[in-house]
Amino acid sequence: MHIIDVRKLTNVTDYFVICTGTSANHVKTIHDAVNDGMLPGSKPWNVEGLDSMKWILIDFVDTVIHIFQPEQRDFYSLERLWAEGKLEMVEDQLTSD
Repeated sequence: MHIIDVRKLTNVTDYFVICTGTSANHVKTIHDAVNDGMLPGSKPWNVEGLDSMKWILIDFVDTVIHIFQPEQRDFYSLERLWAEGKLEMVEDQLTSD
């Protein structure tokens, strides 16, 4: 997952969060996990892409989350498009207790 700080580049949002699901079901599961993880009463300003599950955009105004399938992520290449922003890579960490 990548987080791009675009505060110095646009006034539309502060951050892009970009991640990839391996299938339509995986993309939907990531979307659902984002929604489940929100504070009670919080909801996105806008959500797009739930009909195709190829690219879901969840707009929280200050943060826009992009959940792609691999082909769409490669095609749109937001990391390249917003390359002037500060990029942070966040790795998934599995822990066993």
